Amino acid sequence: MPISLPYLASPGSIKTALDKIKVAATPDRVTGDFVSTKIQMKGGAGAAIPPFLKKIGFVGSDGSPTEIYKRFRNDATSKTAVAEAIKIGYLELEKANEYFYELDDKGLMALITQVTGAEANSPVSKLTLSTLKTLKSLADFETKPALQIVEQHKKASSDDGEASKFPVVATNEGGGVGLNLAYTINLNLPASTDQAVFNAIFRSLKEHLLSNED
Repeated sequence: MPISLPYLASPGSIKTALDKIKVAATPDRVTGDFVSTKIQMKGGAGAAIPPFLKKIGFVGSDGSPTEIYKRFRNDATSKTAVAEAIKIGYLELEKANEYFYELDDKGLMALITQVTGAEANSPVSKLTLSTLKTLKSLADFETKPALQIVEQHKKASSDDGEASKFPVVATNEGGGVGLNLAYTINLNLPASTDQAVFNAIFRSLKEHLLSNED
């Protein structure tokens, strides 16, 4: 089955939208009216913004702004929020090369065509590359908060209202007498069917909490 990656027919429009999102008050829902009135983007370019924001994790499936959206509006976390959004929207590229964001244009185009199966010179491939480059110019992949879990595309909730529990045991690997500790992580999993969201959550848990490295 062909894989499609997020792109905009007017790649530069995402920077325009994000610049205005940063200064506009956070809405209850990111709708066409919000984009045309508050962000002042009309026509086809404006209409393409809400669905694109959903694909990159800025907006939930119900249109509500996510934590990534909210952190983007904070100058201190803006660039890392965009980096997270890129990893959500372009998860298939990360699966093929976890450092895809460091590739030059030629390498990134090659990876895009590898993943999607599209022709390198096709309009869609070119727009995908251009859209991704625009996002990359706003992102910081180097700075990592102590724990950065990608927010769900819907507000976190569960059917029974209980948190999922992940028991973790830290053992003494030195072979000598030591103290073995066990602790439990309580995590509210999102009510989302998007596998990319869960992949990002568990990858972050593994990197920051489940590692035995000092």
